Amino acid sequence: MVSTIGRSFNFQPCFLFNSKTVDKSLTARGHSWLWPTAAGVGATAPDRQIRAAAEQRPTWLPGLDPPTYLDGTLAGDYGFDPLGLGEDPESLKWYVQAELVHARFAMLGVLGILVTDLLRVAGISKIPVWFEAGAVKYELANTGTLVIVQLLLMGFAETKRYMDFINPGSQAKDGSFFGLEASLEGLEPGYPGGPLLNPLGLARDIKSAHDWKLKEIKNGRLAMVAILGIFIQASVTHVGPIDNLVEHLSNPWHKTIIQTLASSSS
Repeated sequence: MVSTIGRSFNFQPCFLFNSKTVDKSLTARGHSWLWPTAAGVGATAPDRQIRAAAEQRPTWLPGLDPPTYLDGTLAGDYGFDPLGLGEDPESLKWYVQAELVHARFAMLGVLGILVTDLLRVAGISKIPVWFEAGAVKYELANTGTLVIVQLLLMGFAETKRYMDFINPGSQAKDGSFFGLEASLEGLEPGYPGGPLLNPLGLARDIKSAHDWKLKEIKNGRLAMVAILGIFIQASVTHVGPIDNLVEHLSNPWHKTIIQTLASSSS
């Protein structure tokens, strides 16, 4: 999630001399800002409550106050929004859904790349390396047909998801999905349910499933970083991640990222 850097710094003055020598009558003349508020001196009760809440809440960088529009209620909200993208509440709702979808795609992508690469390296299957899979001719159908089918299926699914976002619950009404609505019963926008998409029955009470949401978004963010690393790795080494791992394990002290980058730049 997101926090505004720069605007979120809270500077407290510190005195280089004994505070007893300062004219404390300044506070009575509207200069209470001269006094540090960390201990509550010169601060109003609401200020102390806000500070106490901010100190208890974990943030992406300790010492930074999260922006007011990120109050910690969203799963994975650690007050990170350097570009201020979440200032508009409606935009924030969409960004939350966009991050969730990208996280799920990244988790599936990392799993698919690692599993197929492991099967290929182990000699179990002749699956092509992941970045060449799109150029392979499949017996099932030609490339053009596969692309069109994928566009139609994903376009249909994404349209349904968008319609449920702008009008929550509309896609669960009778007749909205060929009579299969009960099998795809949504819990809330971004969290479909039913026996098909939630066969284990996890987080059935989605309103109190904060821990499940937090685990998913944490793993999703990790997967997004991992997939970026896999992309860069393939661009530099021109092989899959399992090949890179095997090469590193064969000579751990001399087959590292430093030597790889140095050899690729030469």
